[in-house]
Amino acid sequence: MSNPQSPVISVAKVGKSYSRSGQKVSVLADLNFEALSAQTIAITGPSGSGKSTLLGLLAGLDQPDQGTITMDGIDITHMSQADLALFRAKTVGIVFQQFHLLQTLTALENVSLPLEIAGNKSAEAAALSRLEAVGLGSRSSHLPSQLSGGESQRVAIARALVVRPKILLADEPSGNLDTKTGERVTDLLFDLVRKEGTTLILVTHNEELAKRCDHRYQLRDGQLHRVP
Repeated sequence: MSNPQSPVISVAKVGKSYSRSGQKVSVLADLNFEALSAQTIAITGPSGSGKSTLLGLLAGLDQPDQGTITMDGIDITHMSQADLALFRAKTVGIVFQQFHLLQTLTALENVSLPLEIAGNKSAEAAALSRLEAVGLGSRSSHLPSQLSGGESQRVAIARALVVRPKILLADEPSGNLDTKTGERVTDLLFDLVRKEGTTLILVTHNEELAKRCDHRYQLRDGQLHRVP
């Protein structure tokens, strides 16, 4: 297990490239990065710079071509898909720009699903508590189609945090929301992660949002550069 002084996330010499029209295109090159417990970190950069690629690697949804990624003291680089799924279920929460709620499940069922998969017998009660924390206790029986964009993203945040993950990865969490709704949702997100002591990695184009984090990095030329 990690302690407060050791990195919760450690990325060492990571490279990632893709084949595009028969040509090899390097996205990340010899990238190094660390995040400590309870830090909030923003990653900015132009479209196509590799921000979502990096987030996918941290989530274990993709694998680097070289280098190692250590999350909560565990090298996830060569883990099996089954082990990665179990690791994510216990340690990592993910909030996507597109919400990714299951349309046939209610808000409560969407939030409780990660706990049910993990075999938690108190899944429903814990999910309802999380929905109440994001102000949606009264909307627990509603389907995603009956929710506004802001409500859907709050359900997604509740789902990501219901397992009390040590690490939360957020990819443009307010990108599909109007300015006022986006501000309310991100206020809630920051409030929850600070209360929980969660390490937040936030990918965003929004410089004002990035400034709310403890540290900022810009991704360019395949590497992260610290923003003063």
